[in-house]
Amino acid sequence: MAQRWLMVAQNEPMQREEFDPGPPGADEVVVKIAGCGVCHTDLGFLYDGVRLNHELPLALGHEISGRVVATGSGAEQWMDRTVIVPAVMPCEECDACKRGKSTICRTQKMPGNDIQGGFATHITVPARGLCPVDLDRLEAVGLTLADVSVVADALTTPYQAAVQAGISPGDLVIVNGVGGVGGYAVQVAAAMGATVVAIDVVPQKLSAVEGYGASLTLNAREFDHRALKKEITNFAKSNNLRTSEWIIMECSGTAAGQSTAFGLLNHGATMCVVGFTMDKLEVRLSNLMAFHARLLGNWGCPPELYPGALELVLEGKVKLAPFVEHRSLDEINQIFHDVHDGKFVRRVVLVPQA
Repeated sequence: MAQRWLMVAQNEPMQREEFDPGPPGADEVVVKIAGCGVCHTDLGFLYDGVRLNHELPLALGHEISGRVVATGSGAEQWMDRTVIVPAVMPCEECDACKRGKSTICRTQKMPGNDIQGGFATHITVPARGLCPVDLDRLEAVGLTLADVSVVADALTTPYQAAVQAGISPGDLVIVNGVGGVGGYAVQVAAAMGATVVAIDVVPQKLSAVEGYGASLTLNAREFDHRALKKEITNFAKSNNLRTSEWIIMECSGTAAGQSTAFGLLNHGATMCVVGFTMDKLEVRLSNLMAFHARLLGNWGCPPELYPGALELVLEGKVKLAPFVEHRSLDEINQIFHDVHDGKFVRRVVLVPQA
């Protein structure tokens, strides 16, 4: 029998359940899970009252990699293939999808929100959008199939933001909040040719990205908004970079972080809101008008962009191993508690036991 850990109520321990994944339906597959990453959004569901689209009990988890072990009609070509399951799976049939706007598809499916999620041994998902993984190339860069589970959100979400913002060589990119998502935002921006400034309030997180794409690291606790902006401006001048048109990737998912990021807007700037918080923020929207700046939302990543993000990993331009940590799925309740308390710097990947 397969197993999964179910959220039964807010702030209550998750409970293990045995279940039969059963035969998949048409255009569906069953994936034997290699690993599932613990995301800030999962914590929001369990601890902070973020609304779920599926009734409880529900297995959380949307950063999933594994091997296809059963297929429904129309999905036979996926049998025995190693894959990454998209964190958000659009329908591909609605008007928005057909016009290339799949991130706003209203019938999209998100594991651990719309359907049963990846904190389990097996999951049944639509076959559409699955991202194949070449194990030989993966092993050549020293990674396991469980490692690339984080591609499904922690990497592809900032990748989509970077593509949407149009990051290119010569840009100055500021990543605010360099945890599980922001650390990859730093690497993605650097891989696209930008010079990257990393901001956080946790020294260990800043140290972690120093050798992985960040040209300057700043602790936000040491500066007020004006001083922080001045520090980055001086850095830009000394490195012959533009002092306008900065691209600011807000990945902290906190009200304080969002306020900091908004305060860095300058002429022609683009601010990408990547992190999520339930907290409200008071800002002067007229700054967008005065600076002729842009504020871009960023929900997930279209499945068609996944291969490009994975390719950065396979080419060694984005490193995963220094930023992930494997733990047993059986430890899920303690791990959630510890991640919520900020005891992990690296992204935790929960691995089902054989």
